Amino acid sequence: MSPLFIMIESVGILAFSLSGALSAARKDMDIFGFAVLALMPAVGGGTLRDLVLDVPVFWVEDTRPIWITGVGVLAVYFGENFLNSRRKVIVWADAVGLALFAVAGAQKAYLETGDPLISVMMGVATAVAGGIIRDIIANEIPLILQQEVYATAAFCGAFVYMALTLAGFDFIWLQDLALPQDLWSGPWPSGLDGVCQNERPVAQTLES
Repeated sequence: MSPLFIMIESVGILAFSLSGALSAARKDMDIFGFAVLALMPAVGGGTLRDLVLDVPVFWVEDTRPIWITGVGVLAVYFGENFLNSRRKVIVWADAVGLALFAVAGAQKAYLETGDPLISVMMGVATAVAGGIIRDIIANEIPLILQQEVYATAAFCGAFVYMALTLAGFDFIWLQDLALPQDLWSGPWPSGLDGVCQNERPVAQTLES
C-alpha cells in the first residue's frame, strides 16, 4: 500500500475511533466501553473485508490501527466534556471515516482480487459494517438505517474510485500533495516501525 493510501486509511481509522468513543460517552460508559465502541468502527469493517477476501486481518499484521484507535479513545475520554454536541461530531466523524474507508477498502480488494464489482462491495462493507456493529452494541438504531445517504455515499465513493482506476487515472501525484515520503519512514513505536517503508507505488502494484 502506498503512503497515500496508508494516510487515507489512518485518517479514516482515527475518525471512526472518535465516533465510536463519542457513542460510548453518550452512554456514560467507562474506559473499557470507550475502547470497545471505538474499535468496532475503526477495525470492524476492515476485519470483515479481510475475512471475506481470505487474507490476513490487517490489524493483526500491522498494529498501527490499534495505536491510532487508542489515541482517539484517549482524546475523547479526556476531552469530550468540551464538546457542545456529541451527536454532531459523531455524524461528521462518521462521514469522514466512511468516505476514506470506502476508497481504502475498494483499493485493497482490487489489489487482492482484480474484480471491480467485488472491490466496490468490499469498499462499502469496509465503510459501513463497523458502524453498524458499534450502534448495535450501543443499543441504537444504526445510522446507516436512519439515513440512506450513508450507504449511498459509501457506494458512490467506492464506485468512483474504481471507475477512475479502470480509466487509468494516476493517483501517485496525489501522494506528493498529501504528506512527504520521509514522514512515513519513522521512527515509529514498536509495531509501527517499518510499516510505511519501502512501499511500492499503487500503479506498480497493480501491474504486478
